[in-house]
Amino acid sequence: MKEQVEQALAKVRPSLQADGGDVRLIAVDENTGIVTVKLTGSCGSCPFALMTLKQGIEQTLKEEVPGVKEVRSV
Repeated sequence: MKEQVEQALAKVRPSLQADGGDVRLIAVDENTGIVTVKLTGSCGSCPFALMTLKQGIEQTLKEEVPGVKEVRSV
Protein backbone atom coordinates (compact mmCIF):
# COMPACT_ATOMS: atom_id res chain seq x y z
CA MET A 1 0.00 0.00 0.00
CA LYS A 2 2.84 2.39 0.83
CA GLU A 3 4.29 2.09 -2.66
CA GLN A 4 0.87 2.78 -4.20
CA VAL A 5 0.56 5.89 -2.04
CA GLU A 6 4.01 7.06 -3.16
CA GLN A 7 3.01 6.58 -6.81
CA ALA A 8 -0.23 8.53 -6.32
CA LEU A 9 1.63 11.34 -4.55
CA ALA A 10 3.96 11.53 -7.54
CA LYS A 11 0.94 12.52 -9.63
CA VAL A 12 0.01 15.34 -7.24
CA ARG A 13 3.54 16.56 -6.59
CA PRO A 14 4.12 18.53 -9.86
CA SER A 15 1.19 20.87 -9.21
CA LEU A 16 2.41 21.50 -5.66
CA GLN A 17 5.96 22.11 -6.85
CA ALA A 18 4.71 24.56 -9.47
CA ASP A 19 3.51 26.73 -6.57
CA GLY A 20 6.74 26.36 -4.59
CA GLY A 21 5.58 23.56 -2.31
CA ASP A 22 5.75 19.81 -1.98
CA VAL A 23 4.37 16.89 0.00
CA ARG A 24 6.31 14.29 1.96
CA LEU A 25 4.90 10.94 3.04
CA ILE A 26 5.24 10.38 6.77
CA ALA A 27 3.25 7.19 7.42
CA VAL A 28 0.70 4.77 6.01
CA ASP A 29 -1.47 2.84 8.46
CA GLU A 30 -2.87 -0.06 6.47
CA ASN A 31 -5.16 -1.10 9.35
CA THR A 32 -7.02 2.22 9.59
CA GLY A 33 -6.48 3.51 6.05
CA ILE A 34 -4.98 6.75 7.38
CA VAL A 35 -2.13 8.32 5.44
CA THR A 36 -0.04 10.99 7.16
CA VAL A 37 1.81 13.56 5.07
CA LYS A 38 3.68 16.79 5.61
CA LEU A 39 3.14 19.75 3.34
CA THR A 40 6.44 21.57 2.80
CA GLY A 41 7.66 24.75 1.18
CA SER A 42 5.01 27.33 0.43
CA CYS A 43 2.31 24.67 0.89
CA GLY A 44 3.20 24.36 4.57
CA SER A 45 2.18 27.93 5.34
CA CYS A 46 -0.46 28.50 2.66
CA PRO A 47 -3.93 29.52 3.87
CA PHE A 48 -5.37 27.00 1.38
CA ALA A 49 -3.28 24.09 2.70
CA LEU A 50 -6.27 22.29 4.22
CA MET A 51 -8.19 22.54 0.95
CA THR A 52 -5.15 21.25 -0.95
CA LEU A 53 -4.84 18.40 1.52
CA LYS A 54 -8.48 17.31 1.43
CA GLN A 55 -9.64 18.16 -2.09
CA GLY A 56 -6.38 17.50 -3.88
CA ILE A 57 -4.20 14.99 -2.11
CA GLU A 58 -6.85 13.01 -0.20
CA GLN A 59 -9.21 12.79 -3.16
CA THR A 60 -6.42 11.57 -5.45
CA LEU A 61 -5.20 8.98 -2.97
CA LYS A 62 -8.73 7.64 -2.37
CA GLU A 63 -9.22 7.27 -6.13
CA GLU A 64 -5.82 5.69 -6.77
CA VAL A 65 -5.22 3.51 -3.71
CA PRO A 66 -7.82 1.08 -2.38
CA GLY A 67 -8.01 1.22 1.39
CA VAL A 68 -7.15 4.89 1.88
CA LYS A 69 -9.82 6.40 4.13
CA GLU A 70 -8.28 9.69 5.22
CA VAL A 71 -5.21 11.85 4.73
CA ARG A 72 -3.85 13.87 7.63
CA SER A 73 -1.08 16.43 7.83
CA VAL A 74 1.48 16.92 10.58
